[in-house]
Amino acid sequence: MQFRFEKGLSLSGCEDDLGNAQLRDGLQEAYPNLSKVYHVCSDTVGAVATALEHGGLVIIAGTGSNTLLLNPDGSEGRCGGWGYMLGDEGSAERAWLAVWVKLEGYWISHKAIKTCFDKDDGLVDTPYSTDLVWQLIKDHFSITDRFGLLQHCYTNFEKSFFASLCKKLSLAASQGDGLSKWLFQQAGRDLARFVVAVWPQVQKKLLEQPGGLPVVCVGSVWLSWEHLQPGFVAELAAHSEIRELTLLQLRSSAAVGATYLAARMVHADFPADYASNYQVFFNYHKEKQANGVAKMNGDTNGTHATNGHAKVQ
Repeated sequence: MQFRFEKGLSLSGCEDDLGNAQLRDGLQEAYPNLSKVYHVCSDTVGAVATALEHGGLVIIAGTGSNTLLLNPDGSEGRCGGWGYMLGDEGSAERAWLAVWVKLEGYWISHKAIKTCFDKDDGLVDTPYSTDLVWQLIKDHFSITDRFGLLQHCYTNFEKSFFASLCKKLSLAASQGDGLSKWLFQQAGRDLARFVVAVWPQVQKKLLEQPGGLPVVCVGSVWLSWEHLQPGFVAELAAHSEIRELTLLQLRSSAAVGATYLAARMVHADFPADYASNYQVFFNYHKEKQANGVAKMNGDTNGTHATNGHAKVQ
């Protein structure tokens, strides 16, 4: 039996054209009857394509982070996405441009641990007490002192387990712990720096849309937005060139965007209901922000996407 479909694959790590082509060719060779065409792209590209017909920004902030900018003419801008050894600021790791944010917990967790270590070593004077955060760290890793953490950092290192500490830090921030709130504010600043870094590459057409630059935010770290927001907004406010942007949360999987892209690849007239695939959760406007007005749209659809078809001539 032969199934002659077009398949779109939006996968983490599929960042370069050569690697994507090798994966596509391998699938076609191994499964020649499964699909007529394979379209392989990064999960960041899939996220943007799910919500935005004409491009935008995506920031992924989860276990890692990555940021990708897709312009209307197809040009790209990137920032971050280099992994926990070389980057991952703002995550539970680091961000890619479109702006799709996958921000989870490694960076925040690592920053919390490093802050406690540096305070005990006398290297830094922290702005808040480390007592509660250090107790959370000891409970999370089942240790009694700093030496007990070394095996988790080197011998039995698991990045995802480090990142999972972020959830406990978020709860502590919600309960008013000063250091936990400060850590998330720093992460918010780092996420905003991804926006600042790619802003010069953003085409005018994206900036002139209602709501300004659309930014797709992906990853569990964004669930702590109320703690990220002060640092995020403060960093944007320090840059006069950034006038307005809107943060979007996906309602649908990035697989939807991969499907749209596969349809475009074969010039198929495929219905694409972009507006139903996301919701707006924050709008930053420099003038309104200066007057103390920040728009929070809890469960409403935005205005960046329109219903249409994924057909490209």
